[in-house]
This record gives sequence, structure tokens and C-alpha cells, in this order.
Amino acid sequence: MKRHKVYLLILIVLIFSTILAGCDYQISYIPKDYTNKLRVHFIDVDQGDSTFIQFPNGKTSLIDAGTRKAGDKVVNYLNDLGIKKIDYLIGTHPHEDHIGGLPKVIKNFDIDKVYMPDKTSNTLIFEELLMEIKKKDLKITLGKGKDIIMDEGKLKYSILAPNRDDYSIINDFSIVTKIEYMDNSIIIAGDAEKDSEKDMIDKGYDLKSDILRIGHHGGSTSSIKEFLDRVDPDYSIISVGKGNSYGHPHKETLNRLNKIGTQIKRTDQLGDIVLISDGKELTFSESSTLENRVKAQYIGNKNTQVFHRNNCNSLPNKENQIIFKSIEEAKNNKYRPHKVCIE
Repeated sequence: MKRHKVYLLILIVLIFSTILAGCDYQISYIPKDYTNKLRVHFIDVDQGDSTFIQFPNGKTSLIDAGTRKAGDKVVNYLNDLGIKKIDYLIGTHPHEDHIGGLPKVIKNFDIDKVYMPDKTSNTLIFEELLMEIKKKDLKITLGKGKDIIMDEGKLKYSILAPNRDDYSIINDFSIVTKIEYMDNSIIIAGDAEKDSEKDMIDKGYDLKSDILRIGHHGGSTSSIKEFLDRVDPDYSIISVGKGNSYGHPHKETLNRLNKIGTQIKRTDQLGDIVLISDGKELTFSESSTLENRVKAQYIGNKNTQVFHRNNCNSLPNKENQIIFKSIEEAKNNKYRPHKVCIE
């Protein structure tokens, strides 16, 4: 009996040591109320658009990925979140500042469904996108107004536009999406301009939303008064590059937004913007907050000079750890990436 108790004690100590040596203790750094919520990441991709959505049911969606050169930023951002699969990939329309980074995203992640509008382009980047889609044997679903991507009662993901196939400009073919989670709602407008906005109004869609990701980077031909009045957002997000040559966001748009009393948040001023919803209340965090710093951590082993993701199963003991905020920081300190969790 005494020997049995000794074996039992040893087993308990081994289990406890394994847990401490693993990555489970990291959970204590993440606020408990951060889990099981809707999280919408407006990624700063300079003069372009990219929005990543983590739904409370575990599904994910990426809408656009900025320009070709922004592809690395988007891939690294998703890697830092520990993302392996994108359930719904949406290319809003075939302009390079929206789809440029998508080929690299498709190469690096498992993709379930791809949504694009019924509008093609003869550009090299569009051809590359189609090539990567074909390589992974994916099918394209043509997104249009009234389509439902996901509907679970309290959680709904739907398409509001495009509503015609004869628009005179490519921007109006943009896929416009709406997320509804209990009492909260968000519209992500791509580059939709006034004709598409008028169609959404004429179709009688429920456009009221707490958040509006402003169309076309705040250009003057988007966000018309009638559309803004229908949406009546508490917050307006503008994805735009600092000092861009287009003059975005235009003064006319900013004036219209100010008149409806919405709070404006811009990626050129705040960087990455993260919206968190529990279905009743909305909170924002920028990339410097605890929630995002924790998810961006990489953990190095002082003995081996190998660094891991913070969810790796091979983390060193706490006394041998060194924390890095990015892969670049780890490599600059002469640490090598772990072959399992990073490479």
C-alpha cells in the first residue's frame, strides 16, 4: 500500500511538471472574458483593405488581404493569432489593393469556401489569385445581395451587395457583408460606391449597424448621406494609408460622417484595430493592448536559442524562457525558429 502511494505521488508530480513545461499556463495571461466572443480585426495594410473575423462559434473569415506587398503582414498577423484555417475567404472585388495579398494567404492556410463577385480582371494579380485557387482545388462562390453565408439564429453572416451585374465601375461590384451577433451588428463595405449603396437602400435591406467599415477608404463617391442615415453607425472604421496619394479620406466624406455623430477610427492613425463584441457591448483595442500583445508573443529557449509560438507543446520551463513580440525580434536576437510550430 505504501509503495502504491509513492507511485501515485510520483505520477501526480510528473503530470503537474508536464503542465508547467507546456503552454497551458499561458492562458492565465489572456483575460477570461476575451474568449467566446466575436472579434473583428481591421488589419492595417497601408492603402488597402483587410478584415479578419473570428466568430464566437469558432469559424473564421478573411475579407481581402491588401496589396501584394501586404500579403506577408496579413499572413504573419494570422499566424500570430494561431490561425490554421480560414472558413470563408472573400475577395470583395478584383482591385490589387484588396486581392493583392490573397494568393499568399491561400498558399499558407487551409481554405474552406471562397467568395468573389461576378466580375473578372485581366491583371496579373487576378490571374495569380485564380491560379492559387485552382492549385488547392477550391471552388469560387459568386457572392451577391441576399446571400446567407452563415445563419445560426443569434449569429448571422450575410451579403448585402452587389445587387446588379451591370455597374459601370468595378468598385460597385464589391461584396458588402453584414455580421449580426445578438444585439450587435457590423457592415463591411469593400469599395462600394454610391450606385451600390443606393441599390442596398432600394432593396429594403436592414442596414442599421453599430459599426460601418467605410467604403472605398473614405472616398467622396462612397458613404452618401442616404446610406449613412440608414446605417446610422456609432463607429466608422476607415482603412487607409498614411499620406496616400489619393487624398483619402476625403473631406466631403469626413464632413458627412461628422454630421451623423459617428466616432471615426482610422488605421493610418491607430494601426491595427480590433473590435470585440459579447453580443451586447462593443469594445475596441489597438495593437498595443494586452490582449494583442499576448497573442503576438513568441517564446525563446535560452538554452537552445530556439523560439516557439506561445501555443507550442514544446515550450521550455518558465525559468528558461525569453519573450519576443515578433518573429523578426527573435531572429534579430539570433534565435532559430522551432521546426514544428513555426517552420
